[in-house]
Amino acid sequence: MTFDPTPFSPVLKRNILIVDDHPFIIEGYKNAITRYNPKEYDFVIAQAFDCRSAYDLLEDKDTLDFDIAFLDISMPAYEDKELFSGEDLAKLIMKKMPHCKIILLTMYTELLKIKTIIRTINPNGLVIKNDLTFDELLFAFDKVMKNEKYYSQSVVKMLNQSVHNSIEIDQFDKQILFHLSKGTQIEEMSHYIPISLRAIEKRKVNLKDLLKIRTGSDEELVKEAKSKGLF
Repeated sequence: MTFDPTPFSPVLKRNILIVDDHPFIIEGYKNAITRYNPKEYDFVIAQAFDCRSAYDLLEDKDTLDFDIAFLDISMPAYEDKELFSGEDLAKLIMKKMPHCKIILLTMYTELLKIKTIIRTINPNGLVIKNDLTFDELLFAFDKVMKNEKYYSQSVVKMLNQSVHNSIEIDQFDKQILFHLSKGTQIEEMSHYIPISLRAIEKRKVNLKDLLKIRTGSDEELVKEAKSKGLF
């Protein structure tokens, strides 16, 4: 009888959740995942197509905790449970399964939205779908499996531009921009913002000057401020 000194290396099982309202995209994700290091990992993949089916899966007592969740941000809502997007699902998963790694995928390319996602969810991975290829998905998955964060190329580019072109404004300026976006008249803003009407008007002029739209409309001011993630 001979002794084999090679240690036994069991295959590691990992539970994966994929939520996307396009079945062919789910199949693409599954295809990429199952090709990742098959000798070391056995992936058990669950799938859902909207907020409701994902919620039902997460609430099922027989569902094991997920190790990684791929979530599309835009998908049909489940209003009864106040789940309106992949972001809301991510928050639910983080509450129920705090060790689950979250990878969010989105078509959004607005800086404000991207920064909001990072601030509120802080996902392990954030991928703009326009960046997505088979290799990109595998690379993102590999990074997250190694406990590293992964942001796709477009996300990194937007964040870098934001740093280099950063503009700092205070809370009063942000409140003015918010009320302008809601259509509040300047004359009414002093009811909501604890500074004088004259100060509000001066700040609005300064904001236009800061954003280089001196002769632009309030709508242009709001649009430019949003594009720079100022509120």
